[in-house]
Amino acid sequence: MLTSEIDLDTSNRRFVDVTREAERFLSEARAADGLLNVYAPHATAGVALMETGSGSESDLEEAIDRLLPREDIYTHRHGSKGHGADHLIPAFISPSVTIPIVEGKPAFGTWQSIVLVDLNRDNPRRKLRFSFLPG
Repeated sequence: MLTSEIDLDTSNRRFVDVTREAERFLSEARAADGLLNVYAPHATAGVALMETGSGSESDLEEAIDRLLPREDIYTHRHGSKGHGADHLIPAFISPSVTIPIVEGKPAFGTWQSIVLVDLNRDNPRRKLRFSFLPG
């Protein structure tokens, strides 16, 4: 298994498209067929496969805000207002995704991109781990 980690700053972005970084990792790893796992080792972030650039990011953010309002209603109360909601994100948006790789390329469906979802304003320094398992 081959693994690499990248650092991200999410202070100005809640949704970070990391598709190019994943493709770069696969290229450098000389990946053929297998599985790519993308993992966010954080208690307040998730990884999603979604369409980007069409308004889907704001739609997802609004849906999350409806499900997990930024209010002081959570038992987990340290940090900024509503920070308890951040700790529930991985229960709704998994901290990892696994993607089939065919001939070194992600076997995406139409319009799919790999996106880090991070609504936590208290900690904008993030890591993302790519792991390739040859098939």
